[in-house]
Amino acid sequence: MKRRTFLHRIGSILAVLGITEAEWLTLGNRYYQALAQPSPRKLALLIGINQYPKISALSGCLTDVELQRELLIHRFGFQRSDILTLTEEQASRGFIEAAFLDHLGKQAKPGDVVVFHFSGYGSRVKLETSPEQMQNALVTFNESQNSQIVNYILEETLLLLLRSLPTNRVTAVLDTSYYAPSAVIGLKIRALQESVAKLAAEELDFLKQLKTQKLSSTPIVLAATSEPKQPARERLFSGFSAGLFTYALTQYLWEFTPATTIQVALSHVENSLYKLGNKQQPALLSSQKNPDTTLLPESIIGAEGVVSDIEEDGKTVHLWLAGLPPQVLLYYGVNSRFTLPTTEQLILRSRTGLTAKAQISKIEGANPLQIGQLVQEAVRVLPRNINLTIALDTGLERIERVDATSAFAGFSHISTVIAGEKPADYLFAKLQEIPSSYGLFSLGGELIPNTTGEVGEAVKLIVQRLAPKLSILYAAKLWRLTENEGSSRLPLKATLEIISGISPRVVIERETVRTFKTENSIKKSLPTPIVPIGSRMQYRVENQSDRPVYLILLGLNNNHTAIAFYPWETPTEANTADTKPLLKEVVIAPGETLTLPQTNAASQWVISGPASECEQQLIFSTAPFSETLAALSTAKYSTAEQRSIDPLLNPLDVAQALLQDLHNANALKTEMNGTAADSYILDVNNWASLSFSFQVS
Repeated sequence: MKRRTFLHRIGSILAVLGITEAEWLTLGNRYYQALAQPSPRKLALLIGINQYPKISALSGCLTDVELQRELLIHRFGFQRSDILTLTEEQASRGFIEAAFLDHLGKQAKPGDVVVFHFSGYGSRVKLETSPEQMQNALVTFNESQNSQIVNYILEETLLLLLRSLPTNRVTAVLDTSYYAPSAVIGLKIRALQESVAKLAAEELDFLKQLKTQKLSSTPIVLAATSEPKQPARERLFSGFSAGLFTYALTQYLWEFTPATTIQVALSHVENSLYKLGNKQQPALLSSQKNPDTTLLPESIIGAEGVVSDIEEDGKTVHLWLAGLPPQVLLYYGVNSRFTLPTTEQLILRSRTGLTAKAQISKIEGANPLQIGQLVQEAVRVLPRNINLTIALDTGLERIERVDATSAFAGFSHISTVIAGEKPADYLFAKLQEIPSSYGLFSLGGELIPNTTGEVGEAVKLIVQRLAPKLSILYAAKLWRLTENEGSSRLPLKATLEIISGISPRVVIERETVRTFKTENSIKKSLPTPIVPIGSRMQYRVENQSDRPVYLILLGLNNNHTAIAFYPWETPTEANTADTKPLLKEVVIAPGETLTLPQTNAASQWVISGPASECEQQLIFSTAPFSETLAALSTAKYSTAEQRSIDPLLNPLDVAQALLQDLHNANALKTEMNGTAADSYILDVNNWASLSFSFQVS
């Protein structure tokens, strides 16, 4: 179907829209409620392309489509028949146009909800009408018969199509980017080099005519990146690949019941993207005046997954677990437990990628299982033999990879893989500007501070000098596995603040959302929290439970070195000047609020340079952190200047002790003895872990 024909038939009801789970969050109250509650119609068009003709293949775009589809059906009540997916060769320009006409254009009416998602390559192309400017475009499947012509859909065309729908409940999400650097380290980028070919005449003609149409809609568009040259990336996870942006967004919408704003949603997504190894910042593109009104879903509950199928015996069920934090999913172990809305529990028996098999626990008079039932985390089982995995860049010579493999094998809990073949945590590669030097990188290609070797230095020597940094990164991986802001049943709220003037300024707020059901939930946060160097900081922590809770803080500062909060106290019976101060537990009584550190000159927390990222984890337990404090006390910390947040000298020992303390707080471990020997067992009723990431500038 040609563009002229398509425009003539669809008239003013043209729509290309895309929405991701995270975009619904960003829409504001009216749109999120539209998704969560009955509406005249909910329509979705989801597009994903992995295998392009004559172009290097992508890997995660079809998974993106699956992530979106399952979320729409099971989380927001879309009918399967109202979701159209176009993948691979189906996603040609002609088929996409037909989908606009037949699935969206002919059906969308005022008040309907329309969702569009695109995962695939983006690029930039010159137009004859403005040869001095490059235009963003989506790369469709089409293989042009003429190498001098490209069959792209201009981003401008897409935005105009979005505005042409007769409903304001329109959202688009684009998990793609447009600028491809000449050299790439790390994760695959969803962008092609700028095209020197001409854009198909039909596209230009279509755009020209579209500009004459009446455009009444005010859509929301969420882009995977916020800067023109920022790349959208995809990553290999546990048994599947997915776009980082799509996975982070959909996971957020599965797990959270957000009474929140756009800023809070984007703050969560960026936090997740950073932990997944890429400094990718999503952008909200909207013509609405107030897109960040509070989101107040009424009929939707947060979940870690859903019952996707039931075997004939009625006791074995298949689960879709897209709501678990991505860094946790890889290690989610057998005997983990989930709770059904009917209060029965499911016990995990096996998992492959995002899907798992579980059995219902034997309960007299148990209600029959149903497909579509949401499941919430009750018990998290993690193996004790977790490794830090280093990917060896494919740009290394064979002998360099052999030497690196041998050197990394000398460390316990460190394993190596070839980049792109298996999931990894970090990348060992050559420096692009100094090919004779090596360094350790995030998966997104960011150099980890203080990990580079001297020019010409042997691979083995460089790897050996990485020992302290590897220990820190491994420890951080372990404490990140405790994150459970979405599933914890301890009602806790924490606010990161800059102390200035009369009242502190809020930077980030986090809370265990499943325990808060009122409009008084968090409403403040910045999508990219920036803290100026020299700022005085504090946490304000509120315990709304009926039990005292213990607190520990661990993190990575802007040098990627480990830090911790360890308050000291001097024994009252001390009678000599040599008495060593003792570490003490931080405990918050029921209903109390604690400021951390206490705001006095001796314990103030001041942010120092350089400009970079900081990441901190506030971890709570109903039982004391006895082993954690014991591990802290074994290191020779300087007590001459006892500040509250200081370097952590033995991060790995502390992280392992922390997991053991959370395991010890689990009342179920006695009945799970077979699991306890080689696993950590964590109960959502007894622990909470909130993550904070911010930029120091």
